[in-house]
Amino acid sequence: MDISTTAQCPVCEQNLGLTTQPRRSLSCPEGHRFDAAKQGYFNFLTGRGTNFLEDTGPMVLAREEFQNAGHYEPLAELLSESISGHHPEDSLDLLDAGAGTGYYLNEIIESLPGSKVDALALDISRYAMRRAAKVPHTLAMVWDVWRRLPSANNSRDVVLNCFAPHNPEEFHRVLRANGVCIVVTAAADHLQEVREPLDMLGIAENKESSLIEKFAAHSLLHQHSRQLKYPMELSTNDLFNLVFMGPAGHHLSPETLRAKTESLGAQSVNASFGVHTFVRKG
Repeated sequence: MDISTTAQCPVCEQNLGLTTQPRRSLSCPEGHRFDAAKQGYFNFLTGRGTNFLEDTGPMVLAREEFQNAGHYEPLAELLSESISGHHPEDSLDLLDAGAGTGYYLNEIIESLPGSKVDALALDISRYAMRRAAKVPHTLAMVWDVWRRLPSANNSRDVVLNCFAPHNPEEFHRVLRANGVCIVVTAAADHLQEVREPLDMLGIAENKESSLIEKFAAHSLLHQHSRQLKYPMELSTNDLFNLVFMGPAGHHLSPETLRAKTESLGAQSVNASFGVHTFVRKG
């Protein structure tokens, strides 16, 4: 697997290089070294930690099962289409901030056969990075995306930010001139049929306008937004995975949620997303 020289040490911010023997590790000229876990990802939060909760193993498993069932495949296809025109012809340097299992990243890379891809996947969940480390041409790092991103200035053609914290100041720093940041948010009517009966968290009002304002303050100019809405036919197990894989998984017990989904039964539920494209200027 090719590893980018634009990945940087979180301690001294110098570029990292890869060694493969005796075991795979990343090191910088100052001698800071990070060994890969046996699953292939690197944990940059060792010793420093984070104030945020990582998605647990069961939560990540629920997400993997839900995504592998194809329910969000239309979104993955739209993301691949959105990125196709925003990189050099035969290459793509991409950073996925809040990558989760790497599902969207993998779909994007598969849509670019023959291109040289260098992807950096970041997430605070070790369990998610175990999956993302299997995505081709991807360096998976456990990291808090609220902090300085471990990538060099002007090193990425695209930043992907799906249902994850926004750090527009850092997105601007790592993007090349005219690079794009693609942000996916849940629309106000996303999953509205089951939000209340399954105790899911609400969606803030005026989300798009506040997002545009926040990014404009860091010279990331709104290019366009695309709305994606479609029905999903979900079994009770799909509903369980859908709820448990998200923020609700941190405060709902699996037993309580399982009972709620069984009581509700199979449902037709609308997925509704906003896919927002911002361009780096200056």
